[in-house]
Amino acid sequence: MNAEAVNPASPGPVTPAANGAVAPAAPRRKARPRIDLRRLGRAALLGSTARGRLPDAIGHVVEAHRAHHPDADLDPLRRAYVLAESSHRGQMRKSGEPYITHPLAVTLILAELGAETTTLTASLLHDTVEDTDVTLDQVGEQFGAEVRYLVDGVTKLEKVDYGAAAEPETFRKMLLATGNDVRVMSIKLADRLHNMRTLGVMRREKQERIAKVTRDVLIPLAERLGVQALKSELEDLVFAVMHPEEYQHTRALVDENAARADDPLAAVADEVRKVLREADITAEVLIRPRHFVSVHRVSRKRGPLGGADFGRLLVLVQEDADCYAVLGELHTCMTPVVSEFKDFIAVPKFNLYQSLHTAVARAQDGQVVEVLIRTHQMHKVAEAGVVALGNPYAPPSEEQTAGEGERADPTRPGWLSRLLDWQRGAPDPDTFWSTLREDLAQDREITVFRPDGGTLGLPEGATCVDAAYAQYGEDAHATIGARVNGRLATMSTVLRDGDTVQLLMGQDPASEPSREWLEHARTPAARIAIQRRLAARPEQVPADADATSRHPATGGAPASRPTSDGPAVRPASADVLVDPPGATVRLAGCCTPVPPDEITGFAVRGGVVTVHRSQCAVVARMKSAGRAEVGVRWGESSQCRVTLLAESFGRPHLLADLTEAMALEGAEIVSATVEPPDRQRVRHTYTVLLPDAARLPALMRAMRDVAGVYDVSRAQPQATGV
Repeated sequence: MNAEAVNPASPGPVTPAANGAVAPAAPRRKARPRIDLRRLGRAALLGSTARGRLPDAIGHVVEAHRAHHPDADLDPLRRAYVLAESSHRGQMRKSGEPYITHPLAVTLILAELGAETTTLTASLLHDTVEDTDVTLDQVGEQFGAEVRYLVDGVTKLEKVDYGAAAEPETFRKMLLATGNDVRVMSIKLADRLHNMRTLGVMRREKQERIAKVTRDVLIPLAERLGVQALKSELEDLVFAVMHPEEYQHTRALVDENAARADDPLAAVADEVRKVLREADITAEVLIRPRHFVSVHRVSRKRGPLGGADFGRLLVLVQEDADCYAVLGELHTCMTPVVSEFKDFIAVPKFNLYQSLHTAVARAQDGQVVEVLIRTHQMHKVAEAGVVALGNPYAPPSEEQTAGEGERADPTRPGWLSRLLDWQRGAPDPDTFWSTLREDLAQDREITVFRPDGGTLGLPEGATCVDAAYAQYGEDAHATIGARVNGRLATMSTVLRDGDTVQLLMGQDPASEPSREWLEHARTPAARIAIQRRLAARPEQVPADADATSRHPATGGAPASRPTSDGPAVRPASADVLVDPPGATVRLAGCCTPVPPDEITGFAVRGGVVTVHRSQCAVVARMKSAGRAEVGVRWGESSQCRVTLLAESFGRPHLLADLTEAMALEGAEIVSATVEPPDRQRVRHTYTVLLPDAARLPALMRAMRDVAGVYDVSRAQPQATGV
């Protein structure tokens, strides 16, 4: 039975219970006074329940619901209340109040957030199946499949222990159900908020246990679902229980500031109203007080607080374009703090949040005032998150329809969508649970851009590995590297907010991720996908192969460097005609000319003519030294020798795949050198003989197509001797 919560807290100071426990006071709602739940409890028993009439007890719920949905059908609410009140009749909360006061309070919270009728109906019934003789089938028969599904989901949530000893498989199944319809979690969050509001008479140990679970799991879930109103109040209630002395100190600071004669926020608000009025911009300018936890954080960050630190200005307009018009006027007429500007309209947060953030300095004393600029619809979503987006099964409205007619799913904000994707790939429930808790602990997210203009939301500290799996899912196994802001980067590169990331993909669908990627993966999606692929396809090493002889970066046999222990490879001569005829011709190793390169020659010792590419740096040096050029030209033979440089990312079997691709193009490898890897990058140098110089472009393309190779080029001229 969900009857642990007792005495409903009323606004005001935190008061100790009889056993010394601290009962937190919830912040006062300006838009609607706190409801007297005791009075509602009496109305629940005594109010009218005649068929066709709305019971008096749900009058407040109806009033809040009609404020958001004036045309809503109220009959399901009436019938749900009648069933809930009759089934819970005789059950009491620990405070002695009728139990029906709890579902009424939870439903009122959701109604104030703008939840639609189906959610409110399920909220009124959310404890009936668990705590009374009402069955799910009865709920389905009377209220339909949607309400049945929601009540079933909340009932399953009630059985989950979110603490350290939580049974991972149960929690995983719960989130699966929640993910299919986030209204389940919305009801659960409202349920927890009411229980936290009424926590006061419990034993101190139980208060702390419930508060800790709320802090570790439910508050991060509220943040990720964008339900800021619930999240903020839950944070304050947890703060009061877990840190009562700091809570009392913060509350004293807030009370002291409220008693001040002068209010810098009010003065700046008046100035902003004047600026916007003169600019003919219709806007509502409000003072938005910080909740206690926010004040506490600001005080720890900035030290002694000024009057402007206790709140922010909120500017509400009608259209997106008006937001930028307001921003322009404020930055023109006031002194902006440029470092405080953030545009969450162009790049919304992962939890659907949109707003412009800026700050202006007060001329009189230099105090900085933070300003939030958003439309009324953005504000609704910022406060209520997915709760404000309505019924996911209803026909789409214009606001919920994408440009191509595809409906944007309001039940799948970015984080939840990712959660549903990676939980299916978790190898076991324990892995799922541990990675979920890690993900919930990451409270900051960055946005990186794709070259096509799209965005990826990633946790702070994410790397190119995480970006790859966020963009391509399991196809990211074929990633061979990345460019960050146009520069080549390793997969371990940590990304920053606003970076542009271009992922370089190989062509081999059977590519394997590197085991090193696990060390650089910060997201559950990346870690789970890599672990699953590596577990399914363990690296196979031939029985006769010496694992220690393989190159650490390529996984292939190490290439040999020419040494003085044996005869050097004798370079072949291409068909080059020289004037005068009969001279011995040698192709210069510094620039490895091949047909149809423009060439020139110089006579060296022994009557040998060395042939260079015309743009070779050695040519310029020889000319400046007064050396006479020798006329040379290509003959009819098309055979050539060329030196190629290949740059790649390290992966198993890369060298074998690369040399095989070269052989298939008819290249005879004269010599090869593979340098030790540097930051997972490997540099290869190959000198090859080709039977036909015309095949050189095809050879270079074939080398570039090998997974892991990101560039192939001709050897650059070197300023060395001939």
